[in-house]
Amino acid sequence: MSNFPCAARRVPRGMRPCLSLAVLLLAGAAVAGAKAVPDVTLKDLRGQRHKLSALRGNIVVLSFWATWCGPCQEELPRLSQLSAQYSGSPVRFIAVSIDAAKDSAKIEPLLAKEGVHLEVWTGADTDTMARVGLGNIVPSTLVLDERGEVITQITGEAREEDIRSGVDWLLGGRTGAPPALKRTRF
Repeated sequence: MSNFPCAARRVPRGMRPCLSLAVLLLAGAAVAGAKAVPDVTLKDLRGQRHKLSALRGNIVVLSFWATWCGPCQEELPRLSQLSAQYSGSPVRFIAVSIDAAKDSAKIEPLLAKEGVHLEVWTGADTDTMARVGLGNIVPSTLVLDERGEVITQITGEAREEDIRSGVDWLLGGRTGAPPALKRTRF
């Protein structure tokens, strides 16, 4: 944006608000113009297959976690509460377990113990996380827009404001400054 002040000097005074609006729209478009995450197919706890692309048209909070991860156990109840607060809106919260198949029996007891009520998908691993643009750290969370494009990526334990900033920006018609694209919480 350091080049814009020079361009603004050549714009007639009455057109400067339009240029400012254009700059804001371009900033929003840069976030919204991100590439869609690759389509992945995973299973829910009943074994039914789900494709990530089937969620298009919704805002999606996609959180990768594991039963052995302490920060994940702190984050999941928070995501569950947020999910309840956004019920009735076009926002879907999906908790994607990267637990090995041999450990899948630990998932439901942990969710019950923590009072978590989220849609859970299984069968992911760190390769899946890499495919969707994350590293190998859990928890890691993506906020996706209606087209499946990344709006916010949180590495580490997501805070409420990390999720709300992306979701509320999308629900609000992308007005105002876009949320930070990447956040790291350690």
